[in-house]
Amino acid sequence: MLEKYIYVIVALLPLTSLMLILQGNPYHALVMRAIVGAIATLVYVVLGAGDVALTEALVGTMLAVTLYAIAIRSSLVMRLGIRPQDIPESESYFPELLASFKQVLHQYHLRLEVLEYPSDRALDQALASAEIHAICRPEQDTESSSETKYHTTIRVHRLWEIMQQGLKAPETILSYVSVTEEQE
Repeated sequence: MLEKYIYVIVALLPLTSLMLILQGNPYHALVMRAIVGAIATLVYVVLGAGDVALTEALVGTMLAVTLYAIAIRSSLVMRLGIRPQDIPESESYFPELLASFKQVLHQYHLRLEVLEYPSDRALDQALASAEIHAICRPEQDTESSSETKYHTTIRVHRLWEIMQQGLKAPETILSYVSVTEEQE
């Protein structure tokens, strides 16, 4: 006859699985996935299936969590292309703008990577070939030519929506460009 503690361990499996499904943060979901695998391994050990437990521990938990970690790390990034020569040394708006970008993206567990390109043509090619998600260029303000505003063009609609909703920085103008429109 099965002991009562076995029922408790087995009951943890659907409970942690439900917690995994309800996670909003992908990193927390990754931890929950590891816990689900560990509990499944424990259930197999308690029920006497050592070979299945070993397989679950190695493949289902360790390998799966490692691959998920790599996938999450590489997919939760917004790559922003800039030309370093467009940002004057005395310009204090641009670091503040990047800080605003990071603050908005952090709410969605995204990180910002800034990539430098030598020319406008290289920037446009990188955006068209999906190497980067957005470009940020200076745009002279018509009202006062001493203050530089930036024009940020984003090719991913969801990123544009996130930035449109969260970004309150007056230093930039956001625009969305569809990849299919560029190809026509």
